[in-house]
Amino acid sequence: MLLKKTAIHLLFLSVLCASQWANAQATLLNASYDVAREFYKDINAAFIANYKKTTGKDIKIDQAHGGSSAQARAVNDGLDADVVTMNTTTDIDFLASTGVVAKDWTKKFPHNAAPTSSTMLFLVRDKNPKGIKDWDDLIKPGIQVIVVNPKTGGNGRMAYLAAWGQVRKKGGTDAQAAEFVAKLYKNVPVLAKGGRDATTIFLQRNIGDVLITFESEVVSVDKEFGAGKVDAIHPSSSIVAENPVAVVERTVAKKGTADQAKAYLNFLYSDEGQEIAAQHAIRPSNPAILKKYASTFKPITLFTVDDYFGSFAEAQKVHFNDGGQFDKLYTVK
Repeated sequence: MLLKKTAIHLLFLSVLCASQWANAQATLLNASYDVAREFYKDINAAFIANYKKTTGKDIKIDQAHGGSSAQARAVNDGLDADVVTMNTTTDIDFLASTGVVAKDWTKKFPHNAAPTSSTMLFLVRDKNPKGIKDWDDLIKPGIQVIVVNPKTGGNGRMAYLAAWGQVRKKGGTDAQAAEFVAKLYKNVPVLAKGGRDATTIFLQRNIGDVLITFESEVVSVDKEFGAGKVDAIHPSSSIVAENPVAVVERTVAKKGTADQAKAYLNFLYSDEGQEIAAQHAIRPSNPAILKKYASTFKPITLFTVDDYFGSFAEAQKVHFNDGGQFDKLYTVK
């Protein structure tokens, strides 16, 4: 009788553990960049509803946000994210180099695994008191520029590359670009850790005259701080900032969440996901939806990383690795 009760008890425990494991499989963690918080809040709600409708199953999405490079290091060091949604390919390339994501991650999803993109704009205080209109205004004496540290965030790397590339776009040399970027960073009073930290420095600590950040941050600022706090300035040219995504193979293999992780990232390419992106001023890869939101995405001359830097990997090596161009140009204050 005791053996029978023990067997029943063990069966109950095994069923309970299986149930708990099943529940664990229905939770995904998305490790993402700093200024994508509000976007993914809306994406997650829509995906959860869509997943329930199409599969009949519940799913939970947890979020982890920070500077994209800091997020990549956290995932590499053991953070069990099922997916990473970043703002530069170098952060996912890093995870691919250590075997955390697939080596051929860019081939796993359409558009080189970048469902959306953005560009770098200027946010200035209401009514633009310093009259900032283009890049050259950022290097004038007395102008304070808030920007993310390119060592810790993709936001910062894209701002740096945009500043460098716009000189090249006008026909300038790399030497002239280096001179311009050096002058710009002399006007930077403090380097932010990530995009949201930069916004906090600019709006809550009231430091700086202009914030270089992603186009999408305009919507986030209006929602969080109230409309009318900032004006968005579109410079004459800026960089295409792709938002790449990948499944974290190490985690999904351990948790058994590969199918859910793929479904989540595929949802970003759906019409519903692309509409949500556009509503957050994140540029959809679907040309029809991009056209539909033409009033959101002002005309701006765009260039790519490949145009002037060869590739993201090359830009990382030349500009952002220890001892690279950024270290040579920027003096810690």
